[in-house]
Amino acid sequence: MSSLLVLGISLSNVAVPPIVQPTQAQTQTQQQELERLQKQARQQTQQGNPQQAIATYQKVLSVARAVKNQEAEAIALLGIGLNYNIGQPQKALNYYNQALPIFKRISDRSGVAITLSNIGEAYRVLGQLQKALDYYSQALPILREVSNRLDEATALNNIGSVYQAIGQPQTALAYYNQALPISKEVGDRSGVATTLSNIGLVYRAIGQPQKALDYYNRSLPILREIGDRYGVAITLSNIGVVYRAIGQPQQALNYYNQALPLAKEVGARSVEAKTLNNISELYNATRQPQQALNYLKQALPIIREVGDRYTEATTLSNIGVVYRDTKQPSEAIKNLEKSVQITLQIRGGLERTNRQQFLASNQISGIVLVNLLIAQKQPERAYQWVNLTTSADLADYSRLIDAKVTNPQAQQAIGKWNQSNRQLESLRLQLQQKFSPQLSSQVNTLQAQVNQQAETISRRFPEVAELFETKPEDVAMLRANIPAETVVIQPVLLTGTTNVPNTIAIFVLTKDKLTVTQQKIDPKVFDELVTQYRQEITDGRFNKYRATSSKLYDILIRPIERQIVANQAKQLSIIATGKLRYIPFETLIDSKTGKYLIQKYPVNNLTRLSSRTLPQSNQNKETLLALGNPFPNDGRSLQGAEDEVKSIAPLLPGSEAFLGAKAKLDTFKIQAPRFPILHLATHGCFRPGGCPDLKLPANTILFRDRNLNIADAALLGLKNTDLVVLSACQTAVQANSSGEEFAGIAYLFERAGAKSVIASLWLAKDEETKQLMIEFYQNLKKGMTKGEALRQAKLSLIDKHPLYWSPFILIGDAR
Repeated sequence: MSSLLVLGISLSNVAVPPIVQPTQAQTQTQQQELERLQKQARQQTQQGNPQQAIATYQKVLSVARAVKNQEAEAIALLGIGLNYNIGQPQKALNYYNQALPIFKRISDRSGVAITLSNIGEAYRVLGQLQKALDYYSQALPILREVSNRLDEATALNNIGSVYQAIGQPQTALAYYNQALPISKEVGDRSGVATTLSNIGLVYRAIGQPQKALDYYNRSLPILREIGDRYGVAITLSNIGVVYRAIGQPQQALNYYNQALPLAKEVGARSVEAKTLNNISELYNATRQPQQALNYLKQALPIIREVGDRYTEATTLSNIGVVYRDTKQPSEAIKNLEKSVQITLQIRGGLERTNRQQFLASNQISGIVLVNLLIAQKQPERAYQWVNLTTSADLADYSRLIDAKVTNPQAQQAIGKWNQSNRQLESLRLQLQQKFSPQLSSQVNTLQAQVNQQAETISRRFPEVAELFETKPEDVAMLRANIPAETVVIQPVLLTGTTNVPNTIAIFVLTKDKLTVTQQKIDPKVFDELVTQYRQEITDGRFNKYRATSSKLYDILIRPIERQIVANQAKQLSIIATGKLRYIPFETLIDSKTGKYLIQKYPVNNLTRLSSRTLPQSNQNKETLLALGNPFPNDGRSLQGAEDEVKSIAPLLPGSEAFLGAKAKLDTFKIQAPRFPILHLATHGCFRPGGCPDLKLPANTILFRDRNLNIADAALLGLKNTDLVVLSACQTAVQANSSGEEFAGIAYLFERAGAKSVIASLWLAKDEETKQLMIEFYQNLKKGMTKGEALRQAKLSLIDKHPLYWSPFILIGDAR
């Protein structure tokens, strides 16, 4: 019986409101009553009696408003929100958002910071992790500015809990290790216990259960001593998770059974649901699936009531796995699909820097789903989800750098949608601040309108559909856009979960058919092989790459050779994801013949399968606009690129070249619409942190007058552009790179109207690059397709090391 996902629970602190000073408007009796109620509410909060605390804070609120004590009013609102945060975070937000403007009005910087931090905590509980991080990060510098050490530690601890949730345990640990000494220094025993518990969660996540247990056992007695029953419930549940991990299920169940009633007693609905999830995992592992399902079905409505989308996705995934294991594939697929949709939506709300690791730590539902659909002989439906994830990668890249689109009507429609969406967010904020049935109805109506706008834009403008869609496309419609005699290959790793055997699924698509082939792999060995090959192929001194190349051929090409031959392929189109984006597939060697893949077929790359129909490529490929070496007299000089431009421009009569001081962006913009081919022999920076050595920020291309932000590629007028060649641009390849930026560059130019892009995986040598480009353009002049022209150009250098001829990749339409 397969294991389900278990849920470790971060223990976050919120600031307990202080006792406020009297105002001149208060009588001594009123002040005494206010102080008595405040102390009572604080005590009830700290003892884990949220309902009593809420009732008492409501009394504080009434008195504070009666005597016009704004500080007491704001602190009462904060206290009510804090106690709702345990089980009803949406209600908590309502009160926090009433408190915040009051603290701002009375210039209480500490109160503002504490409220921001608590708003962040509410969003964390709701699973809106980026919003949580944003609010915590607003609070932290203010807390430091006002020397509020106690709540500074709270904010640090809470930031750590977000990084823990998005799959960055080491970053989380760094924040916890900042928080712990501060909590000790200010004597905050609750903060110490919370942080110790969270450090335990990190050690469990990185596979050190005994160390995790040590930290939990240091935290638990403190939490009990100070009467923090909410913290006790979380820590008991987490201890149960550790005992499960070290193979002591009965001990685990004992701790879960202590945590569950306590979570119910203090109204910790999220903790209750997560503990129910964890109990279900125990029953499933001991071959009691019906019991497991019962617990999961108890957890799901609770977590939906709380609004924690992250845990809802996990619960649906677990339900799907139980149904799969009990031979109910239809129910399994239904629940897994819901889980994947929610995960993609959460991922879409994160900043780009956090998305890759979030998805890596939350990919199990997708892997289980795709594997199950393949097993159920539904490869087309499986591929829908594969392609959706691939497109989401690229759409996120486009959205995050605020990319424009080429169609002005589409851009205008997107602008209106953004305006409606901002109005919707504003109304939601008003609703949180003060509920009314009329406003709630208005929000629901506008939400429906915003959704309908997105649907309309997607239908009218297929080129921007990916920005709005989280639903899988019909594969038959996608296949219809594949050119005749082209075979599309997409390898997909289904690894890293105990629920699925480690395999690579290789999808093969043509205009008429889709097949999938699975074979077992060792994911660690495969990853090392890809990394090793990238290193070997970029080192021209040795031929070690040949053995590694053959191994990759046997994994990626050999299993599907029959399908390629049967489909009489005249073009192979590769959709690579992750690190495979950095591998030139055409260099893979068939050990049986000793030939590179490119010696058999032209090979190009695709960013994804799109519902957008590409028109037949412009037949007039005989003129180009070339710009190169805009700064020939400083450290950014590209003399080889300049020589390249001088060599290729005369090959195609009617072409124009602009070099040095003439290589201006304004010139490019004016001239580009006249030419089917645009050749840029200049620096491009696509590293996330920018390129200081080139004085270039990230996502820009160097011109003499000003840089081009590739987000603005659509403004270049590329509608009639057949090909964009980026001959001197490259991306950074790091140990954790996924190739998203490399594919994203091509994706943006495609969306801007260009039918294809040639970009380089690394900077090749000047002489070979010039030779390759001369051959390529001569072949185009002879009437060859772009794919065949590039292939023949590379074959002219085939006796050299692949370092010299393979970095230039054709992405997009190869015709």
